[in-house]
Amino acid sequence: MSNPVAPAVPLLPPNAQAQIDAAAQALRGHRVAVLTGAGVSTDSGIPDYRGEGAPVRTPMTFTQFLADLEYRKRYWAGSQLGWKRFDGAEPNEGHRALVDLEASGIVNGVITQNVDGLHLRAGSQRVVDLHGTMDRVRCLQCGQLYARTDVSRRIAQMNPWLDEPGATELGPDGDVAIANVANFVVPACTVCEGTLKPDIVFFGEYIPKEKFIEASALITGATALIIAGSSLVVNSGIRLLEQAYRRRLPIVIINRGLTKGDGRATVKVEAGASETLKALDEQLSN
Repeated sequence: MSNPVAPAVPLLPPNAQAQIDAAAQALRGHRVAVLTGAGVSTDSGIPDYRGEGAPVRTPMTFTQFLADLEYRKRYWAGSQLGWKRFDGAEPNEGHRALVDLEASGIVNGVITQNVDGLHLRAGSQRVVDLHGTMDRVRCLQCGQLYARTDVSRRIAQMNPWLDEPGATELGPDGDVAIANVANFVVPACTVCEGTLKPDIVFFGEYIPKEKFIEASALITGATALIIAGSSLVVNSGIRLLEQAYRRRLPIVIINRGLTKGDGRATVKVEAGASETLKALDEQLSN
């Protein structure tokens, strides 16, 4: 089996270089906290919920998952099919640029809204996964934790008929749409037979308090903030932005298209996260 090829770095749009120069000037000499959203992982082949060109999706809510076995069947079947591709995604140049910036002492850590684990796989040392991570599964009754690879193996054994359809659309949380789940067998906790759920925050769930405190501490320990690849629709991102804005920290927002925080940005870079973070790394680390 050949080794995965690292995703290529897209080219910067013609008008972005002046914005990147201004962003580097605003960040130079600062200790920078970083908040990342789905746009950081699109160049690794993981789609965005809300970015330009993203299809309209209706994610399953926590209430639906808890209340109805049919919803759990649909979730686990689609997640099983998507997991192979999701788990095979490789960090891109944006992830690696943040590793370099942390190693050079410029970045004090990464707060991510993503559940793909790519920041850790790239080598970032301090990562706060606000919305959890797909590579863990938790029992909602007894709290037992499982590796996702082990649960995936069990699902394959219990559902040998399940195979990837000819065309599947991978979602940002590693799932795909699947039509027929009537015969799907949902895995249960091997300790207490309780309900298993990926260790991520579903729509309709609250971010664990300790995670938000940890993220807030990174902002408190910083003197500037980068927000990359997030439209800031989710409330947690806005709250962290407001924390930095109230302290009058320089704020650089990197995103294709509008975000809810653009009016508070010191500099807005209208470009992709990978190429922009790589360019900022080259300017700030030299």
